[in-house]
Amino acid sequence: MVVTGFGVVGVANLVPNSVDPLHAVYGVLGIIGLLAIQLLWFCRPSAKLDSPTSRVLLVVVILLAYLPIPAFGLLWADMPDFVGGAVLLMLPSRYAWPAFAVVCATIAWTYAAYDGDPLNTIYSTFASIFYCLVFYQLARLSRMVNDLHQARTELAQRAVAEQRLAFARDLHDLLGLSLSEIALKGELVHHLMRKSADLAKTELAAMTATAQRTLSDVRAVSHGYRELSLEKESRTAESLLAASEIAVQVHLDSGVLPVQARTMLAKVLREGVTNVLRYSEVEHCDIDVRQLDDKVVLEIVNDGVAADEAALEPGSRLTKLPAEVAALGGTATAEADANGRFRLRVELPVPTCLEGPSAGQDHADQPESTLIRWLMPVTMSVMGVGATVHVLQLTTEAWQVALVVGTVVALLALQFSYFNRPTTPLRSAQTYGMLLVQACLIYLPLLPLKQNWVSVPGLLIGTALLILPPFAGWPFFALNVAVYAWIQHAAGASNYSLIFYTAATVMTGLTVFGLLWLVRLLTELDHTRRRLAQMAIAEERLRFARDLHDLLGMSLSAIALKSELTSRMLSVDRDRAAVELAEILGLTRQALSDVRSVASGYRELSLDSESRTVRSVLAAADVRVRMETLSEELPSPVLTVLAVVLREGVTNVLRHSNVESCEIAMRRVDGGVSLEIVNDGVNGNGRTGTSVAAPQGNGSKSSRLSPGSGIGNLSHRVADLGGELTAGVEPDGRFRLRAIVPA
Repeated sequence: MVVTGFGVVGVANLVPNSVDPLHAVYGVLGIIGLLAIQLLWFCRPSAKLDSPTSRVLLVVVILLAYLPIPAFGLLWADMPDFVGGAVLLMLPSRYAWPAFAVVCATIAWTYAAYDGDPLNTIYSTFASIFYCLVFYQLARLSRMVNDLHQARTELAQRAVAEQRLAFARDLHDLLGLSLSEIALKGELVHHLMRKSADLAKTELAAMTATAQRTLSDVRAVSHGYRELSLEKESRTAESLLAASEIAVQVHLDSGVLPVQARTMLAKVLREGVTNVLRYSEVEHCDIDVRQLDDKVVLEIVNDGVAADEAALEPGSRLTKLPAEVAALGGTATAEADANGRFRLRVELPVPTCLEGPSAGQDHADQPESTLIRWLMPVTMSVMGVGATVHVLQLTTEAWQVALVVGTVVALLALQFSYFNRPTTPLRSAQTYGMLLVQACLIYLPLLPLKQNWVSVPGLLIGTALLILPPFAGWPFFALNVAVYAWIQHAAGASNYSLIFYTAATVMTGLTVFGLLWLVRLLTELDHTRRRLAQMAIAEERLRFARDLHDLLGMSLSAIALKSELTSRMLSVDRDRAAVELAEILGLTRQALSDVRSVASGYRELSLDSESRTVRSVLAAADVRVRMETLSEELPSPVLTVLAVVLREGVTNVLRHSNVESCEIAMRRVDGGVSLEIVNDGVNGNGRTGTSVAAPQGNGSKSSRLSPGSGIGNLSHRVADLGGELTAGVEPDGRFRLRAIVPA
């Protein structure tokens, strides 16, 4: 609308003053050509500015802007504004600004040569500078918004790649050495079996201990890489406390936090509320999370002091929090305050700029973003200079000039310090009050200045469009334009001046609105891409935790189990012990391969290989196993998910259940494939030791999967392929895990 309005004003100025119809057609076609190139090419975010087409069009714009000047004189003097915006947009910085200066100089020369009035020349030159900058900024801002929008996927992928490198380092430090130690000890036991059974048993015991320790490490790392939701924990806490008849107030205002800080606060909140429910005779509890400058504070306050003092004794869970919080650079205190209430307080530092993998990209964008943010106040300052020159054209009385200059300076100061800030809240009482102040600065000088009144109403109407809701903003816009036109008419302005200044006010208002809105959108998208990158990291951490648990859990459990079995068989059947030892070495090599696959993101598993491993492991645990498999080909993602379900289901059997028999069946069902693992290891409370609970007697129709469990991980994996995972105790007392995956 701004670019088109500029062209319409040019046509309206040109046609009535043309000498003959031929010149009128010539001028109109030239303006249409300039508008078409600007709107259909330079303003298109997808147009490639470094292409031959762009260079050819730049030459065409230069010809259309300068060749008609001898024929039209002052009537065509503003058309090089298109050239000024185009050179800033297309050329590298070291060439763009000198070329821009040359364009401005040619415009000033044109006005000086064809007009001769110094004030008119200055006014018109600054007006041309204004429109050159506007054309550039509107086109560049739209491109930056488009580039940011398209960069989301790339930034998220880079965030994930960098996070994988960190995972690989963690895995190498934590698991690589342990698995290598197991493999080394396995080879040593193989050599000692024929020489000294006692020494072989000693090494086997050490290997078993290493496997068990490594399994514990895997579970710890898997748990540590899970991100907890602060919002979800606060809702859960509020619900639990209310259900316990505790009056609870929750205030959550944490702002944007790094993943580690969010997870730590969620953990502290969970532990604090658990303490309230477990230890305290509490009637009131206040939970407050707020961000203060460069830190975020969590406070849990309750009136159960006496009981809470016991919670701080050595061994309680709250005593471990200070060390964990300190690892993130924060502090944690738990004590009774002066009012006799128990207060758990945690403070964590918050970096002013969230560190992340997109920092390099932000640094690359910084010069251009900084240029745009500097050019916006410069453009508005040019509007102020234009108003100053305009009042000098109307009057030379010092007090009137001083009043106009003073109000313009005040308007610009208000604009720069408040409305131009992307963080300024739009729909607030303070902002509406500032808008009223802006209106007063614009219209109150009308009373003493009368017909010599000059101001910058474009600032008001453009800012109002941004601040007010659309149903109020556009009528306010139209009202102010009408009032401005009436004031100019009452001041005795000619029809030409009335049309020119009213159209200029409309375009400057739209320009201010466009610049403010695009800079806000740019800031919002910049924040959004940071958040998207963080979300990608969080998803990768969760994926890593699931893979680590699912892929390595059974391997390490099986290594520990087979190490114990080999130790028992060593004195009875050395050949059987040698076979078991060979399988241990195979499992160790598989675990090392799984470590690499977790770190790299490559997670394709062989269902046939997993079936053979499962059969061997269950037999080693003295579990009778009956297995029914499918021979047909299935899609790779389906095979991988079924392999993971099989691995985790058997790991669950080995870890939690006193099992004597286990049945595993893979069958074709309508539209998919089902995998069932059924075992008889149900404990005394009617459930296996898993974290899966299902009411007895309802078969596998319903299940409740607790977050963080291995079975819970599987439900996410199966759901990702559109399948369903159910688990529960059957009427016959057996526990059934069933996954159905579309194929």
